[in-house]
Amino acid sequence: MNSKRDRYKRLITFGAAMVLMAVLTGFFAYVWYKYYSEAIILPYYRRGNWTLIGIYSLLIVLFFKAYGGFKLGYLKKTDMLFSQLISMACVNGVTYFLISLIGRHFMDGIPLLLLTLVDFGFIAVWTVFTAKLFFMIYPPRRLIILYGSHQAAALVMKMSQRVDKYMICESVSINEDSETIKELILKYEGVIICDIPAEQRNDYLKFCFERSKRAYIAPKISDIIIRGADDIRLFDTPLLLCRNYGLDVEQRILKRIFDIVFSLIALIPAAPFMLISALAIKLYDGGPVLYKQKRLTIDDKEFYVYKFRSMIVNAEKDGKPRLASEEDDRITPVGKILRKFRIDEFPQLLNILKGDMSVVGPRPERPELAQEYEKEMPEFEFRLKVKAGLTGYAQVTGVYDTSPYDKLKMDLMYIENFSIRLDLQIILMTIKTMLFPPKTNAETEESVLGIHQSTGKEENNK
Repeated sequence: MNSKRDRYKRLITFGAAMVLMAVLTGFFAYVWYKYYSEAIILPYYRRGNWTLIGIYSLLIVLFFKAYGGFKLGYLKKTDMLFSQLISMACVNGVTYFLISLIGRHFMDGIPLLLLTLVDFGFIAVWTVFTAKLFFMIYPPRRLIILYGSHQAAALVMKMSQRVDKYMICESVSINEDSETIKELILKYEGVIICDIPAEQRNDYLKFCFERSKRAYIAPKISDIIIRGADDIRLFDTPLLLCRNYGLDVEQRILKRIFDIVFSLIALIPAAPFMLISALAIKLYDGGPVLYKQKRLTIDDKEFYVYKFRSMIVNAEKDGKPRLASEEDDRITPVGKILRKFRIDEFPQLLNILKGDMSVVGPRPERPELAQEYEKEMPEFEFRLKVKAGLTGYAQVTGVYDTSPYDKLKMDLMYIENFSIRLDLQIILMTIKTMLFPPKTNAETEESVLGIHQSTGKEENNK
């Protein structure tokens, strides 16, 4: 029964998205005809009005796709709401400048501001309603986890945060008898496969495929490399080609042009924030505004990264490099604000212009810490096949305390799937991260444990 309903999931999400788009476009059409259509110097005929309304719909699609605003049932309800609100603000902001361009002067912005507020209200209602409806149609999947080591515990905790999507009912070790494991898998809607030997994992994947059972797999580094492979069809034996050299020459040239253009443009709106930050740092303790630190970029090259100083002067006077925690007492009050909104990273636009860094890429690591990571993860140096970045896939999809190994996986996923379109999407997601910083794993685990404890108390009371 569930498999039959799953076939209609995309149709339902598409229908819900179309309703949302139609209403938002209708709101704009009303505002356009009432406040702007006759106010421009040469009013449009019907087709001109329809074209502008069509452009507005296209902007909704572009921004909502970039921020994941259409991912009903995939994102958390709050993440969905934040994505749609920032998307709508961008759409209406771009539309205002478009209308002003058509009208040949800055038009009255009040109608569009009121439209944005109405849009926000409707989006909030739509998000709550569709989330409840989706939950009724598609309740959480009952899953079993097949594990090979203690690493599975962290994955279980993360998946338990999404009680709207997953219900992990049982766990089984790979050391159990094969037939017992298969019988247990058949009892549930899907299986989570985490950190088991490749040969056994392949057997269970084929078993799930044969019986149309869902399989959620925690990927290994080799899996991510294979995902970026190209198909070769020169003869009747399929081959996958893993090039394994990072970006090719054309991609590097295109990325460098993009980096220069973007950083020059970004310096204009960033300048006031940089000036205010510099004054705040100087007024707080009189210490230096900027600090530079040796980091690694492509091919293990060392360079000095520039940042606004967010810690006390001589934060590492003992000479021992160590990562800063979120509640690190070395971070100044000004530094906490700069870090929260990522403003301390703005001087790295200069590093990008110099060619040391890219706008998007793996975050630059300190040589000393990289050596420590490589002792536990020899693959850590794989991320240096591209330039270090101001922002990255790991920064917009992870949280403050995401493990280095998980960040490595996300960095490799970016390298293997590089495109300018992906860079643009990551930049847009960075803006969302700056405005709505995600919770840390520790904070979320506390809330999950709180839910579990309260549920347990209720059950005991019953």
